[in-house]
Amino acid sequence: MFLSPIATPSYRRANTASFDRFIDGVLKSKNIPTVEQDEKSYKIQIDVPGVPREQLIISIEGQVVRIKTTEQAKRNYSGGYELPEEIDASASSAKLEDGVLYLTLIKKTPVSQATTLPIL
Repeated sequence: MFLSPIATPSYRRANTASFDRFIDGVLKSKNIPTVEQDEKSYKIQIDVPGVPREQLIISIEGQVVRIKTTEQAKRNYSGGYELPEEIDASASSAKLEDGVLYLTLIKKTPVSQATTLPIL
């Protein structure tokens, strides 16, 4: 599968601009990842042949995922992807197998900040 189409529910339409930028960035890249989405996570596969796991750096900040190689790596890779929803970095995982980086990025569940005020 090259790139899975993702149906955007009506309540998420406000986030389509950032997702469109993500898809545009992916399609212009030489190394096109495979992206799948379900209700709880994004699953991304990126080919990084010849790069050992010790030479990959993955950082997650909000909805942005950045992947790059260290300076010691024989092959250079650098990519940044903005997703429509924030990612829970502590629940997400990455594995490198046969030159393919598999990312399972768990969507953050929104936590209500609402407080109840007593009526005097």
